[in-house]
Amino acid sequence: MFESKYGKVLTVILVIVIIAIIGLLGFLGYDYYQNYIVTKDTSDYVDNFEGSVAEGEATGENSKTTEDSTNPFDLKDADTTTTGSGTTKKQTYKGFGVLATMEIPATNFKYPVLEKVTKKSIETAVAFLYGTGLNQPGNSVVIGHNYRNGLFFSNNKKLNIGDKIYITDVEGNKLTYTIYNKFETTPEDTSFYQRDTGGKPEVTLSTCTDDSKARLIICAKAE
Repeated sequence: MFESKYGKVLTVILVIVIIAIIGLLGFLGYDYYQNYIVTKDTSDYVDNFEGSVAEGEATGENSKTTEDSTNPFDLKDADTTTTGSGTTKKQTYKGFGVLATMEIPATNFKYPVLEKVTKKSIETAVAFLYGTGLNQPGNSVVIGHNYRNGLFFSNNKKLNIGDKIYITDVEGNKLTYTIYNKFETTPEDTSFYQRDTGGKPEVTLSTCTDDSKARLIICAKAE
């Protein structure tokens, strides 16, 4: 009788372990699938964005929309934005306005840079927080989450001085930035927002450290 009860207990434990393993595998599988979908989606968007900008420049249509164009990434919008060089198309990604795209080959990063920081926007991509404007003289701060799973700025800790960052804005300007500083600071520190760039464009990437206790800051200057 004792052996029978012992066997039942072992059976229950075995069932619980099997369910836990299945649950863990399901969670890991779903997380991997989500990462794949988000990464592919943003990467495709960047490729389409650059293609759209390049086509607009080639045909002289960068300042108007094409009504018969069908783009799954919503690169076309009826709204327009006035810039220093004229009127450009309003670019959007999942309903959020886009200022530019950013590529970091060292971490296989390809994302749109959204124009406003909101809770939802930085759960969708990275976003412009502060500055004179991407690819414009002065410093621009872009923030993104570190989910420690490869998404958004999760891999910024792997970046090194000398690595390249490529930013393409809505006017078709693509600048190459070189990382020259990397440090950690407190969440309250904003002293690096304003700095003398010598009249050249710079970009600052800000994200949480893996333990969320500090901020990892990457500074890069245009070549």
